[in-house]
Amino acid sequence: MAMPDIANSAQAQTEGALDRVGMSNIELPLMVQTDNCPAQQVSANAELFVNLGDPQAKGIHMSRLYLQLDQLSTESELTLATLTTLLEGFIESHQDLSSEAFVKIAFDYNLRRKSLISEKRGWKAYPVVIIGRLIDGELDIELQVDVPYSSTCPCSAALARQLIQDAFSKKYAQAATLDKDEIVAWLGSTQGIVATPHSQRSVAQVKVKLQATADNFPIIALIDLIEATLKTPVQAAVKREDEQEFARLNGQNLMFCEDAARQLQYALHQQTQFSDFWLRVNHYESLHAHDAVSVTTKGIKGGYQA
Repeated sequence: MAMPDIANSAQAQTEGALDRVGMSNIELPLMVQTDNCPAQQVSANAELFVNLGDPQAKGIHMSRLYLQLDQLSTESELTLATLTTLLEGFIESHQDLSSEAFVKIAFDYNLRRKSLISEKRGWKAYPVVIIGRLIDGELDIELQVDVPYSSTCPCSAALARQLIQDAFSKKYAQAATLDKDEIVAWLGSTQGIVATPHSQRSVAQVKVKLQATADNFPIIALIDLIEATLKTPVQAAVKREDEQEFARLNGQNLMFCEDAARQLQYALHQQTQFSDFWLRVNHYESLHAHDAVSVTTKGIKGGYQA
């Protein structure tokens, strides 16, 4: 006796087309190939959807979506080409039901990062999200990365400098002459540097749409661009000389959240491989109980909205 196939044989109790039907929170290993580098294994979390265009159809064939993703996991690598093939396969397996396919894959991408001075190396994990959409034959690929960095407040830096100036004026108010060595020693003491500016760990979330001519996922290139623009990425392996250089970089790259957002906005405008971008910088305040946030986009008509 043939097993019943309700999705094929039964009619919907209430008719209506649906925008997305599918599965979320699928955990699986994937080999991800990016930036023309060897593929890296990641532990991924996936969402798979198609639309249900037939208002009378009972449902979609979810196992067909899952098995295609599983085949990608076990027999291939995640690339731009295989992601496109996956989306096309979702629609082909749902002929007369679906004309749109959607895939979202989230994972941590691990990179070996070199320290600032000592050249020691350590691992850093960057959260990555890849989204693919195929709608009426039109492909849309979106890449998002989260990059942590340090931000030092320009306002608190100015206030700290003022306190140091005041301390210096009081210390040497009665001095007839100034001794260089004494001043240098005093500046190296806690009495000399009476205040420091506040800084905090921050995160830049950057989302880009790839041009149709793209041939790979530029994950590393995008991370490198963000870190080079902000200049104060958080570190992995650190020796004392690296910590000192990190302090110097923070002191020479003071930034409000508005500054960070504008710097990234300018840098992304120079990149021709992205047709659109959206970004959000989050400064997790050490002074305030709330966060400081800036959001901006490329600003194209019909593109990302803030």
